Amino acid sequence: MSSNGEVLVRIKEVDKVFRRGSEDINVLTGLNLEVAKGEFLALMGPSGSGKSTLLNLIGGLDRASRGVVEIGGERVDQMSDRDLAGWRARHIGFVFQFYNLLPVLNAERNVELPLLLTHLAKAERHKHVDTALNVVGLAHRTKAYPRTLSGGEQQRVGIARAIVTDPTILLCDEPTGDLDRKSGDEILSLLQALNRDQGKTIIMVTHDPHASHRASRTVYLNKGQLFAEAPE
Repeated sequence: MSSNGEVLVRIKEVDKVFRRGSEDINVLTGLNLEVAKGEFLALMGPSGSGKSTLLNLIGGLDRASRGVVEIGGERVDQMSDRDLAGWRARHIGFVFQFYNLLPVLNAERNVELPLLLTHLAKAERHKHVDTALNVVGLAHRTKAYPRTLSGGEQQRVGIARAIVTDPTILLCDEPTGDLDRKSGDEILSLLQALNRDQGKTIIMVTHDPHASHRASRTVYLNKGQLFAEAPE
C-alpha cells in the first residue's frame, strides 16, 4: 500500500454481464476492490475468471453492468464515451501480452503514438519519447523496427509507450506471458522499478505465481468473486 494509504481505485458492488444470444453470462458479481496509490497489485485466477474484464473496467475500455468504478475520485462508470476517451488518454497506460506494436513504425514512432492525442508540440513529444525509451533501457534502439527487436525488447517498447504520457495507472495484461523466463524477469524488474522509483500504480493480470511474487499484493479472482488467498 502507499505510505499515506490514499485509495486510487475503488470498485464497489460491480456486476458485469455479457449477453450471448438469449443467455446472460455473469462474469463479475458484486465485486469490491480498493487499490492504493503507488501500489503494485497482481490479479490472478483461472482463464475465464474475469481478470481481463476487470482490467478493462478499470481502464475505461468497458462499462460495468452495475456498481461503482471510481478512479482518483472520478466516477468512470458515469462518463460519456467522449469524456471517457479523454480521461483514458490522460490517466491509463496499457501493457499487452503481445506488445501490439505497429510493424511499419520504428520504436520511437510506436512510443509516440499516445502523444498524438495530446496538444504537445513535436519537439516536446520527442523529448517525452526519448525519456520513456531511456527509462526502459532502449535509448540505443530508437530507430529499430519491431521485427528487428527481441520479444523482451518489444515489450520494453510497449512499456515505454504506456508510460510516455505519465499515466496515473499502468494496466498490464499478462505482460510476461509471451516471454522466456529471463526476458520475463527483466520486464518484471522494470515494472518493479517503475513502481518503486517513480511511484507508478500498477495492476497486473498474470497466470504466473513467479510474476505475482514481484507485486506488493496479490488478489485472486474466481467465478466473478475476489479472494485474498487462492481458493481451494
